[in-house]
Amino acid sequence: MASPLTLATFRADLAECLHQHPDEVDLDNGALDAGMDSLRIVTLIERWRETGVDVTFVELAERATFADWWHLLAERTGAVRADN
Repeated sequence: MASPLTLATFRADLAECLHQHPDEVDLDNGALDAGMDSLRIVTLIERWRETGVDVTFVELAERATFADWWHLLAERTGAVRADN
């Protein structure tokens, strides 16, 4: 199993898919607004599942922003605060 998912690795994963640096990722953006397609989203889901986070495409699609994604993932990882 891969290392646990953190906000830093979440940002790094998004940045990789968006061809950005992690500090350039705007968590207030939505996936489609940021230029992410469904294949990239599925790739991220598979990566996050390897860290032990069970999340579906539909669950992410129902959320408007990357920050909303992180809140969901943080809940699933048992993170005390979603901004960690």
